[in-house]
Amino acid sequence: MSICDSSKSPFKPAKDVNTASVVATGLVGGWLTARETGIRPLGGVILAAAGIYAGRSWAKKTNIPTTAALIGTYVGAFGLSHPLAKKIGAWPAVIAVTGVASGAACVLSDLK
Repeated sequence: MSICDSSKSPFKPAKDVNTASVVATGLVGGWLTARETGIRPLGGVILAAAGIYAGRSWAKKTNIPTTAALIGTYVGAFGLSHPLAKKIGAWPAVIAVTGVASGAACVLSDLK
């Protein structure tokens, strides 16, 4: 089986993925995993896996500038959550940045 043979892939077709929920899973799930296990790199694995999975769909559903903007929004949300958490708390910060990043994914990719 070739890696490019999508007919045998265990993953949902890229154009059928709801990336807003994948973004939410990556940001909230990564944060919760790191917090609950105390292993920050494990949270990073969740964050990265969701980002790669969403990025695969963005690349198929949108154009290069939109895909780059969505990747930047996802990574930026992760980065912004840290200083924002110092001002409003960890949970509110994660929810806020997740709402923005998931909303962007929905509007720019999923609703197309």
